Amino acid sequence: MGFSIGAARPPSRLSGMVRRSIEDEGVASALDLHIVTRLLAYLRPYRRQMILAFILMALASGMTLTVPYLVKIAIDQHIAGGDTAGLTRTALMMAGVFIGIYLTNVWQQYLLSWVGQRVLAALRSQLFRHLQALSLGYHDTHIVGVTISRVISDVSVINELLSQGLVRVLGDAILLVGIVFAMLSMSPSLALLMFTVLPAMWLASYFFTKRAQVAFRQARRKVADVVGDLAENISGMRVIQAFVQEAASQEQFDQVNRANRDANIAATSLNFVFMPVVEFLGTAATAIVLWFGGRLVIGDALTVGVVVAFLAYVTRFFQPIQELSQLYATMQAAMAGGERVLQLLDTEPEVKDKPDAVEMPPMEGRVELSEVGFSYIDDVPVLQDVNLVVEPGQTVALVGPTGAGKTTVARLIARFYDVTEGAVRIDGFDVRDVTQQSLRRQMGLVPQDPFLFAGSVADNIRFSWPAASDEEVEAVARLANAHEFIARLPEGYYTEVLEGGVNLSIGQRQLICIARAVLADTKIVILDEATASVDTVTEMLIQEALERLLSGRTAIVIAHRLSTIREADLICAVEDGRIVEQGSHEELLVRDGLYRQLYERQYLELKVT
Repeated sequence: MGFSIGAARPPSRLSGMVRRSIEDEGVASALDLHIVTRLLAYLRPYRRQMILAFILMALASGMTLTVPYLVKIAIDQHIAGGDTAGLTRTALMMAGVFIGIYLTNVWQQYLLSWVGQRVLAALRSQLFRHLQALSLGYHDTHIVGVTISRVISDVSVINELLSQGLVRVLGDAILLVGIVFAMLSMSPSLALLMFTVLPAMWLASYFFTKRAQVAFRQARRKVADVVGDLAENISGMRVIQAFVQEAASQEQFDQVNRANRDANIAATSLNFVFMPVVEFLGTAATAIVLWFGGRLVIGDALTVGVVVAFLAYVTRFFQPIQELSQLYATMQAAMAGGERVLQLLDTEPEVKDKPDAVEMPPMEGRVELSEVGFSYIDDVPVLQDVNLVVEPGQTVALVGPTGAGKTTVARLIARFYDVTEGAVRIDGFDVRDVTQQSLRRQMGLVPQDPFLFAGSVADNIRFSWPAASDEEVEAVARLANAHEFIARLPEGYYTEVLEGGVNLSIGQRQLICIARAVLADTKIVILDEATASVDTVTEMLIQEALERLLSGRTAIVIAHRLSTIREADLICAVEDGRIVEQGSHEELLVRDGLYRQLYERQYLELKVT
């Protein structure tokens, strides 16, 4: 469960320009061997499989090199000499070579797929674990869609390079070296003539690689922008439709989509330019072999079989060059994605356990804020000089205008953020000195915006204690006043909750969240305006449920409706990041302060209503 916070919170929906500039920070402008080395580490657990795949690729490349040479032997020795038996043997050898190429390729592709899927799963799992470890500050300032793009899209292209690209590089390199050696051994002069096209090939490759480096990095950025904008608009579809902003949202998405289209066209256009150049140079090399090789055959300086083998080698010579250029494009996409993924993995949580952090012992429930100051952004204070003591079993309500810092106080108690100044202590322990899990495991949270996961109603209640039995789930649902409406659902406790809980009302979702908090059975409970968005009847049900939940527990209640916290042991009025007054309901009404102003304003609003 998370908190919903007011104007004092860090912005969670930044403008497109600001958000994208955040994502573009720290991107290197050139190939980084450090990144390559780190990515290769993901293959280490599968080094045996990769070594075998390399061996299979080398065997396949070696057998591929023998085919033109066998053709030369067949023509020069058997066909020219009328040796039918020799021709049959050579044909059978070629058939065996083709079968060997087929089998090694099948085995190699299976191994690469096997390794690739495991690398893919491992990298995504590591990213998810890291995302869960990151502080709320990260998730508040990064759009969900871009993060999803890192985990899905970028990881996929990294995996393609690691599992497929490296082996292809070896195979293509073996082919190129083997072809050069074979041609030089058969006819050095003809081979050198054919190599005259290589300077032009080098220039074309240089032009391609320099521009591909920029183009593919830009394409990866634009893909992330599309995913981010799409996720944001789908999440906000209800607001878009409520304010009839479909056309504006469509135009915004079209702009991002067009930018992505143009970036990808620019990237792929490089291939469209480079590939015909390679094909042209391959045709030129073929023409050189035919012209000069044919003249050598006519002059009896060369055999027909050598020329035919040369033509086959020329075709195979430019194929790996084309594949390597395509691989370079894949490598650039993988490097762009790798930079982003590693940048995410290198992001340190703002809130993390100290090396010597201890386990929080079973809580009694005493909460103390001492001279607490806090800023989401440097030099923009949200809380200043906050002092508060909550004794075990007390209910303390925080009230005040929107943006006063009420929810920020609750976030600091749960240590979703660390204080900038002062300290938060629970039972005398500074929350920075204990592990986060042991701290939060003993806190129950009921947010203003009740969040339910995909799954059954029972699964959502059981989320705080997965080992709970069906009987225990029903028992806490009864305590939370949720049993009656759950029993009326089509499948009762096993009714599936749709995404966002849209098949349940806000009040029903809130009662389920309260049941979840009851099941956790913690000493400290934080309520973030739990009744702010429900009707009066549901509010009464929630209030009854909360009374049972809070009995004997320390409660921090953030309240908008002051009528719900009249019985609180202590009410703190918060304004501009400070506790400006505190006391009971009756004590605060006597004073002519902020609380009385808020109370009278709400009373007048209710009277008018």
